[in-house]
Amino acid sequence: MTQPPNSTEAAEEERQQVEEAKHGKGTWKHAAVHVATTTATPAAYAPLPFALASLGWPLGVSSLVGATLATWYSSLLIASLWKWDGKKHVTYRDLAHSIFGFWGYWSIAFFQQVASTGNNIAIQIAAGSSLKAVYKYYHKDGDLTLQHFVMFFGIFELFLSQLPDIHSLRWVNALCTFSTIGFAATTIGVTIYNGKKIDRNSISYSLDGSSSSKIFRAFNALGAIAFSFGDAMLPEIQNTVREPAKKNVYKGVSAAYGIIVLSYWQLAFTGYWAFGSQVEPYILSSLTVPQWTIVMANIFAVVQISGCFQIYCRPTYAYFEERLLSSETATKHASLQNKLVRLVCTSMYMLLITVVAAAMPFFGDFVSICGAVGFTPLDFVFPAMAYLKARRGRHQNTKMYLSLLLLNFAIVVWFSAVAVLGCIGAVKFIVEDVKTYKFFHDM
Repeated sequence: MTQPPNSTEAAEEERQQVEEAKHGKGTWKHAAVHVATTTATPAAYAPLPFALASLGWPLGVSSLVGATLATWYSSLLIASLWKWDGKKHVTYRDLAHSIFGFWGYWSIAFFQQVASTGNNIAIQIAAGSSLKAVYKYYHKDGDLTLQHFVMFFGIFELFLSQLPDIHSLRWVNALCTFSTIGFAATTIGVTIYNGKKIDRNSISYSLDGSSSSKIFRAFNALGAIAFSFGDAMLPEIQNTVREPAKKNVYKGVSAAYGIIVLSYWQLAFTGYWAFGSQVEPYILSSLTVPQWTIVMANIFAVVQISGCFQIYCRPTYAYFEERLLSSETATKHASLQNKLVRLVCTSMYMLLITVVAAAMPFFGDFVSICGAVGFTPLDFVFPAMAYLKARRGRHQNTKMYLSLLLLNFAIVVWFSAVAVLGCIGAVKFIVEDVKTYKFFHDM
């Protein structure tokens, strides 16, 4: 089997040894809150009404339901590959390398970085928008702009980034899961309330614009839906779970998707019903009354996003730390050198994300391109391909294997097309927004 470049092989083996020495301590409940935190973030499902408005009722509903079922199934496939060859693969990159070799390792490393970086830019914009909305509620004539709140959120995330690993975030993520439910319940309730206040005869569900505009908006919507189900961290999460890890993650994923169905579908359907084709890309921007409940929903959003951000920045931190830390310092989490290296790495990362988010606060565009280029390969294409290759020749039931082969092949083909189309739509709208708005525009 082809190995990653020699410059990284030693560091990778050292990290593997350190991780192997650790035994997962989390239960299926911990897995559920981690998965729910990474997937069911307000920044993920707040754009769904807008995505439905770009597709219309029939195609929008079928795309949403299909994506839900496909990602749940794909997550179970990834979980089933735990120790598929008798070895413990503690990251998505390691799992890809064990199945596909060199190209698997580096392709997953690339897509994971695109997904995590794009996700964190998008959700930092969303967090800044929510913080600004809370500020404006109390200080209507205040001078602070969106960029200030993006910066404030970045500083807070830099503080959380000093926690050593995903398991150390379990209580943060438990609070985030509660906030997910709180955000969904509040936003759905307020959306229905606003929808009933609006003259229903004034609401249109038609697809506006020229034929080309409709097509590109549909492409953009497919990318947004793919982003909404982004979970590029399942092997890392599974590594924190105690044995039997497969069974615990199966239960955790299914529980998390129960939350997702209750929140995603209801918010998507009620948001589109309430505002029709005029719904904003970030649903909270469409809400007007009562204002105190909108403030509460924005607070829930910020709390949940703070945990999601941490989950997605961990692959980047790990990539640099495993190359900068020696095997000795890697095992001594309390060492001064370890802390200094982490502070430098996390500060550089947060500076980059914060500057990009503040300079180009085009939330909907980043959501779409991140979903198309990053999450679609990780959440749909790779799991189907990896399962078929890893399990080839191991199925005693030939009919079952052929059924899985057809299903997985259909998922690969369809979502590969979604990735291409979503990327085209997102790039078009980013180019248009850059022409329309100046950098560091206060949205």
